[in-house]
Amino acid sequence: MVAFALHHQLQTLPAWLLFAAAVGLLALLRSSIAALRWAFVTFLRPGKDVRRYGSWAVVTGSTDGIGRAFALQLARKGLNLVLVGRNPDKLRDVSDAIRARHPAASVETVVVDLAGDLAEGVARLQKAVQGLDVGILVNNAGVSYPYARFFHEVDEELMRSLIKVNVEGVTRVTQAVLPGMLERKRGAIVNIGSGAAIVIPSDPLYGVYAATKAYIDQFSRCLYVEYKGKGIDVQCQVPLYVATKMASIRRSSFFVPSPDTYARAGLRYIGYEPRCTPYWPHSLIWCLLSAIPESVIDHWRLGFCMNIRKRGQLKDAKKKEN
Repeated sequence: MVAFALHHQLQTLPAWLLFAAAVGLLALLRSSIAALRWAFVTFLRPGKDVRRYGSWAVVTGSTDGIGRAFALQLARKGLNLVLVGRNPDKLRDVSDAIRARHPAASVETVVVDLAGDLAEGVARLQKAVQGLDVGILVNNAGVSYPYARFFHEVDEELMRSLIKVNVEGVTRVTQAVLPGMLERKRGAIVNIGSGAAIVIPSDPLYGVYAATKAYIDQFSRCLYVEYKGKGIDVQCQVPLYVATKMASIRRSSFFVPSPDTYARAGLRYIGYEPRCTPYWPHSLIWCLLSAIPESVIDHWRLGFCMNIRKRGQLKDAKKKEN
């Protein structure tokens, strides 16, 4: 009787109401599945054994921040390293630190100024990796603005550096390392993107930087599709703020991880999605921002960056006075 009564009540409901209820149920089901998947990926999914890609890893921008942390984490996992940077002294310091912590790791250094003569630097890198079983490439090297500024205030030198390092540098280094991976039919390429290009709808006063990181995201996605069937995993990792010199943040916090904390999280994601945000509090911020109207985020971000610009200009003025 109860089932009959319920069936009769459903038949008497308007069709539009039944349709709305069905759509709502499907939306709830989809959200539940997404939440469960996020929880699994974030806390339960094991990282892949990165050694299966090869015994060597190449890390650019390896003397500071995320690059240095990635190098140390990869050495901890048992990989040998080719460290790429522009400062020979800093490269030596990092290689000494890695050898001290992980004596079994072999470490090679290659001086490449990605803002300078790329042809010569990339040729040195190609020579250094020739014959090595390079399984992982971490394209971490990148530059940003000294502080926020309008597009018309970006000088020629900064513009050239942003495009050359963030776009041409990543492209050329990948082109140098990829052929060896193709020969061995295995490899992983990790390109460090930015929330400035993906998470927020715009990054005013950092326009050229954000645009170069958008290039890295699309470049990674295209290569992911091109080479997935050839045994090569390509991924763009999208961090938000990390406590690095480039971000001008010295102290880490729950939402601003240290480079080491970020690298530990980033290592677990290698070989999975073509785009990811490895540090889970960052993914919470992304989820929150996706629910806010873009115009609201644009307004907040413009005001935030205007304050950064003001502080930067004051510092420049003090330097000139001194």
